[in-house]
Amino acid sequence: QLQLVESGGGLVQPGGSLRLSCAASGFTLDYYAIGWFRQAPGKEREEVSCISTTGGSTNYADSVKGRFTISRDNAKNTVYLQMNSLKPEDTAVYYCAACRLCGLSMDEYDYWGQGTQVTVSS
Repeated sequence: QLQLVESGGGLVQPGGSLRLSCAASGFTLDYYAIGWFRQAPGKEREEVSCISTTGGSTNYADSVKGRFTISRDNAKNTVYLQMNSLKPEDTAVYYCAACRLCGLSMDEYDYWGQGTQVTVSS
């Protein structure tokens, strides 16, 4: 089966850091752009970041720019999201997803992970 699995979520205090991982099984990520999305309670799912197939291009939502960093290691078939200076408003379920190109709408992503909970609270 073709799967994406997120890990690394948890509870962290404001100002803290977490590193999320998105690992693929059943396929290689070489030909896929990978996006990170999040959905907070009562809010629509939003794109946080996206990285191109080679890692040569990255996108960030304004709300996380300067605090989050997306990266990929195709040899490990894994994409990462380093989250620093976390704020309570970053609390959400975080999902990774694969598509052909960054910039596509959510319904154009081919594969989605199950999500990992990130809670930022004191």
